Amino acid sequence: MSITSKSPIEVAKAAYKVALATLPDYAHRFSPQKFTQPQLFVCLTLKTFFKMDYRGIVCCLRDLSDLRRAFHLTVVPHYTTLQKAAKRLLAVKSADRLLEATVATLCKDKRVALAAIDSTGLEAGHTSRYFVQRKRSKDSPTVENTTYRRFPKLAVVCDCFNHMILSMFTARGPSVDINQFCRTLKPAADRFQIKHLLADAGYDSVNNHRYARDVHHIKTTIPAKHGRPTEKLPKDRYRREMRTDFDQETYGQRWQVETVFSMIKRNQGDALGARSYWAQNREMMLKVLTRTIGIILFVKELFYRVTDKPFYQISKPKQTRLAVVRVSLFSENLGESFDFHEPTLGQCR
Repeated sequence: MSITSKSPIEVAKAAYKVALATLPDYAHRFSPQKFTQPQLFVCLTLKTFFKMDYRGIVCCLRDLSDLRRAFHLTVVPHYTTLQKAAKRLLAVKSADRLLEATVATLCKDKRVALAAIDSTGLEAGHTSRYFVQRKRSKDSPTVENTTYRRFPKLAVVCDCFNHMILSMFTARGPSVDINQFCRTLKPAADRFQIKHLLADAGYDSVNNHRYARDVHHIKTTIPAKHGRPTEKLPKDRYRREMRTDFDQETYGQRWQVETVFSMIKRNQGDALGARSYWAQNREMMLKVLTRTIGIILFVKELFYRVTDKPFYQISKPKQTRLAVVRVSLFSENLGESFDFHEPTLGQCR
């Protein structure tokens, strides 16, 4: 099971390295140039890491000079600057590039032996569950079961081996999962060679099987239980295979994606502070990026502690052991040169 890093300074350094390799320094040549876009992304990452709002993270950065030095921030941005930067840096294409660069620091091998896809809902506010249960009309003598019509929805594809999120898709629920299968899987299938994909019955459809198997050559295991299944075998050969030759042992690993959602909700919180639809989507993507950065830090630090020597050969032998750890956190995409001596714990299968 993966664990996220608890050090805000190390998270800031990792986020800064990833952003430097992905984002330009400035959005425009006539920008004020008080701080760079990578620095603004680190501020957004720390906002999610500390579970703060924009005003809170600004006050935190103003008080913590060591944290500012971790990513060379000399001027603390105004909270409205961070809010505007989130609109630009957390757009779908930009967030996908940041996620791809983050995963690339850990997954050198593009082959993924086993992946899982699923979706979850998050809270759109901070109303207590006690209030929701006690809320009732005067005519109702008992506790009212209150339900809400809309909520933020997050769908991901994760590697079952190391819990790395390979792709993400944000939407508004409640909505069916069948129509979101292709849009969630496509970014992961384009970046990695996924061998086997697990999904629950909510994704069961002929088109989803055909898209994964015929287009991306991915074996799928999805229970054929959508709708009102009968004892009669399905006509389609893929869904019929799920009834006659279902791999129950491998399908038992689908719970790994539930662990990913549990980690996000426990570490970054299960409630969103944003109110508009697009702001909620950006906040969900930022939660995924923050959690992924914390994962790569902990996995590489853990592997370094359990081995007798560094798992990367650094081209600068005069550096101290601590410097070796920090440099080895990042791949050649971030400008570092190294050779492998032992496989990393988080390598994709």
